[in-house]
Amino acid sequence: MANRDTESPATILETISSPADLRALPQERLPQVCGEIREFLISSLSRNPGHFASSMGAVEITVALHYVFNTPYDRIVWDVGHQAYGHKILTGRRERFDTNRKFGGLSGFPNPDESEYDTFSAGHASNSISAALGMAVASRMNADSPGRNVVAVIGDASISGGLAFEGINNAANTPNNLLIILNDNDMSIDANVGSLHSYLARITSSKGYNNLRYKAFRLLKRMHIVTDSGRGRIMRFNNSLKSLLSHQQNIFEGLNVRYFGPVDGHDINQLVRTLNDIKDMTGPRILHIKTVKGKGFAPAENDPASWHAPGKFDPSTGERAAAKGSGSLKFQDVFGSTLLELARTDRRVTGITAAMPTGTSVSILGDAMPERMFDVGISEEHAVTFAGGLAKEGMRPVVAIYSSFLQRSYDQIINDISLQRLPVMFCIDRAGLVGEDGATHHGVFDMAYLRAVPGMTVAAPRNLAMLRDMMHTALGHTSGPFAIRYPRGGCRTPYDASAPVTEIAPGTGEKIADGTDAVIISVGISADDASEARGILLEKGISAAHYDLRYIKPLDTAMLDEIAGRGVPVITVEDGAIIGGAGSAINEYYRSKGSRVALTALGIPDRFIAQGTVPQLKACAGIDAAAIASAVEACVKSQPAKELSL
Repeated sequence: MANRDTESPATILETISSPADLRALPQERLPQVCGEIREFLISSLSRNPGHFASSMGAVEITVALHYVFNTPYDRIVWDVGHQAYGHKILTGRRERFDTNRKFGGLSGFPNPDESEYDTFSAGHASNSISAALGMAVASRMNADSPGRNVVAVIGDASISGGLAFEGINNAANTPNNLLIILNDNDMSIDANVGSLHSYLARITSSKGYNNLRYKAFRLLKRMHIVTDSGRGRIMRFNNSLKSLLSHQQNIFEGLNVRYFGPVDGHDINQLVRTLNDIKDMTGPRILHIKTVKGKGFAPAENDPASWHAPGKFDPSTGERAAAKGSGSLKFQDVFGSTLLELARTDRRVTGITAAMPTGTSVSILGDAMPERMFDVGISEEHAVTFAGGLAKEGMRPVVAIYSSFLQRSYDQIINDISLQRLPVMFCIDRAGLVGEDGATHHGVFDMAYLRAVPGMTVAAPRNLAMLRDMMHTALGHTSGPFAIRYPRGGCRTPYDASAPVTEIAPGTGEKIADGTDAVIISVGISADDASEARGILLEKGISAAHYDLRYIKPLDTAMLDEIAGRGVPVITVEDGAIIGGAGSAINEYYRSKGSRVALTALGIPDRFIAQGTVPQLKACAGIDAAAIASAVEACVKSQPAKELSL
């Protein structure tokens, strides 16, 4: 490697192809590296949108970690991964960063299949501590030499999740040398909620005190006055003394986890010094750093929520480009307005979300009736059981959570809601393929995992008006939970908010168009592609009937019997997992009746779908209009119509 002090590169960043190159720099060059990373992020993300504010706020800690620790031998585990763009840039992916979140390009989140520096899959909150603890314990059991450092980087919103606390509790009772970096920026996507957030905003700790305590422990250990086995008793005594003197109890040290901080998360030299001071300590430690979300770009610093994922923008002015289709009404908009409509007519209606009031549009209710809206933070399990408690006492809670995040609360859905037949309405946003966020965010499993639950009603509106109608229907449904799944964005059918509400009875489908050669049964928003496929087929002389299933559970068996009686191939189309989904449900019904319907199910194949635009991913999964038309044509040509009976 050439001597960088004698080179004159356009930027230092251009000379860094791995963390080893970063570690070869003198420490005084690190502030410049941080500045160049921010310039790179602003330039790149202004053209190719992604998670902006989080990564801007985490630049210094990213540089410090790779500078102090011997990555990838030492492990860094990122929570969620919104803040990991700087990490990707420093770990050999700078030249490919323009493919970030694109089809066939870099994932928007840490992905072990992409780089050895991405030690664990990220995308959902609160898993970093548990995963990193497992790595730290494994390293100890494997007697890795030299000793392997393991670091978990978690935000102040993610640490409020139950899994994070489970990890911390286990770390306090398991021999390990885990270092937890708590990146505290007073923000999640929307404003943080909860008492832990308020606590983190107040917590203080003396660096001098921590250094003195550590040195005293090392001295006493060398003098054989204390041992590692007695360290916990010494720590508890010191924690009690510190609480007495500071008039403040430290929640982490109360769990026997060493706490350091808070320190300025944008002072790269202080971060490097602190990490060097504590990296070789034994036992679990937490370093609390204070950062500014969007640091280095004034518009993002002033409005971090809007700049979480701002889309394209002018890097010189901060003016954001209008998102494609931003003027059209979205499913979440209609959900929010309908929720408020229901709340105004029924005092029992409440709205619940898990750190996504704006994303789900529960905020519409919150703005008008704040006492009726509950944002429980990144706590999906609690959200569901909390809704169960409300329902048990006569309220009518509406739980709005993204499909991929609702997975976290599956046990609560079964045991705390369905087992007790509680009338909780689940409004499942971002169902189906969501696009550039990729595999961790696609909402493709909800139909399969919900239809297996006894007493659960599962609905999928094909348009905005039907979402409103189904929400009104769900409010009148009192025999158990009622789930409504709908995609991100809008649909092709115009919406008239003044139209009268029409209740749609569970277990009823609808014929949209007639045909003679085949039948397409679509689920939810797939109706748009199915309708387009009919047009393609008509140009080829093939006439396909089109039915909308509307309810995955219970099924419209009368409609299915009618379809079977046609004696033509049946093609089901859904934007969910093909295993266990709506097509499976229909096939199970036909098999139970002894029917020999020639059924072909189209859906998300048995693999994880990466990132890309929704049209690209639908084509990849074989559920876009062209793929549907091809499947119907193949079925018609290979399976002549037969007279079949049930």
